[in-house]
Amino acid sequence: MPSSPYETSNGPIPGLRLPLYVWNVLQRENITTLDQLRAVAGQIEQVVPGIGIGMAQVIRAELARVAAREGNSDEPQSPNP
Repeated sequence: MPSSPYETSNGPIPGLRLPLYVWNVLQRENITTLDQLRAVAGQIEQVVPGIGIGMAQVIRAELARVAAREGNSDEPQSPNP
């Protein structure tokens, strides 16, 4: 369990690591899937009470990390020489 509200933790959306209080806010707003979160990410600080500009940036960065990882999973693995 995280020892501070800024420490990240895994939550109900697989692959994302966000602060526990963000998970609580998302749950309160019934944002329970990656697609739902992506749909509001661009203006999340404006449409989700409890998410400020700084945490919105953290959320968007985490979404970008997950997207990059998903994109890399489709690439063929190169054999090791």
